[in-house]
Amino acid sequence: MASKSGGVFVTFEGGEGAGKSTQIRILAERLRTMGREVVETVEPGGTAIGRQIRRVFLDAGNGELTPEAELLLVFAARSQNLKQVIKPALEAGRMVLCDRFTDSTRVYQGVARKLGLEVVETVNRIACGGMAPDLTLLLDIPVEAGMARASARNARGDAAQETRLDEEAPEFHLVVREAYLDLARNEPGRIRVIAAQGSVEEVAARVWETVAGSAVLG
Repeated sequence: MASKSGGVFVTFEGGEGAGKSTQIRILAERLRTMGREVVETVEPGGTAIGRQIRRVFLDAGNGELTPEAELLLVFAARSQNLKQVIKPALEAGRMVLCDRFTDSTRVYQGVARKLGLEVVETVNRIACGGMAPDLTLLLDIPVEAGMARASARNARGDAAQETRLDEEAPEFHLVVREAYLDLARNEPGRIRVIAAQGSVEEVAARVWETVAGSAVLG
């Protein structure tokens, strides 16, 4: 599962409202102008099956979803995405940009939902063979600012009913942010923290500076 055959796997992480989707789109467009073959995907989602799982996972009406059910749902979608989209693209030598991956599960289910990182890693080995990104861009934003962005997005109807996690208490999102920063401190070579406040263009410039300064572009 870990063989990538020349492709490059880049993931974007961050709390709600960090702007991951926008920054992935901007980076993908820039890379394509350079002649790179880029595949964009999202988790949970990325495949027809994954999108069905995503609707269940993020539907605000599913407030009774247990932490264990969350864990298994996201890994079911991830396994499908990995085998159907990510791994074939990497084996073909393409660059894959993924909106969330296993770091999200470590943070949300392992830490914030208190299932423990050991449980997450056990399921990760089963579902994904321990697949890890080459580079992870952590878009970091203060919780209040991120939640304000998420609320504005939801008010526009951009996320339809995908608001279940957005509606968690601020304390939950504070734990998520700190857990992400802990991961970055533990893996500074892979996880690069990028300030996500400011204009879209300012953040995009920071993203590009980080990507260009890494080893992923060869």
